[in-house]
Amino acid sequence: MKPTWSKNFTRREFLVKTSAASAFAFTIASNRIWGANERLRFAGIGVGGKGSSDIDNASTMGDVVALCDCDDNSINEKLKKWPNAKKFHDFREMFDKMSNEFDAVTVSTPDHTHAIAASYAITHKKHVYVQKPLTHDVWEARHLRTLARKYKVATQMGNQGSASNGLRRGVEAIQAGVIGKVTEMHVWTNRPVWPQSPTIKARPTEVMPIPANVHWNDFIGTAPMRPYHKAYQPFNWRGWWDYGTGALGDMACHTMNLGYRALNLTTPTLIEAQSEALNPETYPGWASVIYHFPAVGSRGAVKLFWYEGKLANGQKNLPPKELFHGQEPPGSGSLLVGAKGVMYSPNDYGSQWMLLPEKDFENWKDPAPTLPRNGRDDLGQKEEWVAAIKGGPKAYSNFDFAADMTESILLGNLAIRAGGRIEWDSEKLKVKGNKDAQAFVKRTYQNGFKIPS
Repeated sequence: MKPTWSKNFTRREFLVKTSAASAFAFTIASNRIWGANERLRFAGIGVGGKGSSDIDNASTMGDVVALCDCDDNSINEKLKKWPNAKKFHDFREMFDKMSNEFDAVTVSTPDHTHAIAASYAITHKKHVYVQKPLTHDVWEARHLRTLARKYKVATQMGNQGSASNGLRRGVEAIQAGVIGKVTEMHVWTNRPVWPQSPTIKARPTEVMPIPANVHWNDFIGTAPMRPYHKAYQPFNWRGWWDYGTGALGDMACHTMNLGYRALNLTTPTLIEAQSEALNPETYPGWASVIYHFPAVGSRGAVKLFWYEGKLANGQKNLPPKELFHGQEPPGSGSLLVGAKGVMYSPNDYGSQWMLLPEKDFENWKDPAPTLPRNGRDDLGQKEEWVAAIKGGPKAYSNFDFAADMTESILLGNLAIRAGGRIEWDSEKLKVKGNKDAQAFVKRTYQNGFKIPS
């Protein structure tokens, strides 16, 4: 079954439409009133890798006045575009020296510095866009939500599938009952695509000089200090416990997004995990996690199954074959299992999907839309964020939503580290009866870093 696609708006049309009353009928209490054509001033923290496109997209709606990165090569590349932007390696210095000179911040650093950089932005009353996953630790996600509410800033987490018309159609279809009562969601990924266990289980012993372009202390940030090695920077940090959040942190904010939204999930009460034997440095080569979400309102209890890596026999870790109804699973995707059928998305972002078995849904039609259409993907997310800054509706991945989603996802990593099973009290941010596991909820920052509160 091929879904029909909605019109993609121009940027001007999109900003006008998302500023109007809609299904997002609540507004940001901005710290100031912005004119519709007034230009914002942006600072970028982390401007290489994904951060490059994040600050590029933001720049289409304002002026880039500050660039911060631990790698001079990344900053210097951006200075070709914005030669008047001021250059920093430590975001704390950037806020100290010029916080009155910008209005909004993109944060696209390694995961372990997301929360502290975003906290500095929020407590300086700057609107903030943070790449997924929102944070490295569970406690940090709750903290960012609390700060954003207190300082009344516009927020957005960077999981660009949220702007897809296909995802929003899928949310509407599930909520209209197209596949009946949903009891299970299955999500799998092609990650890891970086070195970690079983290839790497210990720190490298080779001594490497720090490249002239790398400011190593600024990369380490809140993590314990260790010698420079190319195994960590610029990209392969994702597989290390100290810096990244593994396959779950990298991709679950994408591949879980369709079902998490459609089912109005919040946080689980029980998490069960299996994995390859752990080592103290890198994420395991494979893991499976079951999240138990309790019944809420008219929605019954839901089990969410996560699959990553390759099993010991070399086979890809996947959901049961029968759930695919003859479809060949791609590298990543999701399945929502309902009483009447299955919604199958062979896509990282939930932007494409079909209903299975196909013969049962030949005459099915979309329900009436309840969500505004965007269809502009990564740029569309930035446009939604800017519209919120200027007094429009909250962005679709604002921190009220993103904090719960990130908390839930990271609890999978916590269960893996805790030995396989945890009971979670979300209200108190407590692992019930497991003091050792509680230590992973909130780490101690190193090197003099303190998170603003």
